Amino acid sequence: MALSLDDIRQLFDRHGSIAYSGEPVTQLQHALQSATLAEAAGASRELVVAALLHDLGHLLNLQGATPSERGIDDLHQYYALPFLRPLFSDAVLEPIRLHVDAKRCLCAIDPSYYARLSADSVRSLQLQGGIFGDDAAQAFLSKPYAQDAIALRRWDDEAKEAHRVTPDLPYFLAMAASVARSSS
Repeated sequence: MALSLDDIRQLFDRHGSIAYSGEPVTQLQHALQSATLAEAAGASRELVVAALLHDLGHLLNLQGATPSERGIDDLHQYYALPFLRPLFSDAVLEPIRLHVDAKRCLCAIDPSYYARLSADSVRSLQLQGGIFGDDAAQAFLSKPYAQDAIALRRWDDEAKEAHRVTPDLPYFLAMAASVARSSS
């Protein structure tokens, strides 16, 4: 079943107030902050939309607060893709799919990166397969959209401030409409 932009808005309306895995923000705040950081960095509209929607899988596959504390990897980076594929191109979908592996890669190639991860990101990293070895990191870096996924991952890590001011959801959904395959 494909999601429409209105379905996405309704998901955020219904579940956006859920705490974002032990962080001082909600799911909606995290999504808006990620998109705001992407836009401020001059990312393409597609990548800004990917930043907005990168954790939509958490809202589609509700596992309660902080599933990593219970040893659950909800595979959120994959869960939303079948719902979004009819609506968006790979320029939106691939950074979403790859953002977890981007964390695994960044831990391998940037010695300071792991130390900056939140407690929940460290926990989920282990559930998601741990830090890439050198060969896996190089293989990841050679994939299309790997650099977009790394940028998205860095915004994801920064999008956890309780009082960051962002544009609202309709602002970013209008941007999503501008890059959607069809109007929804």
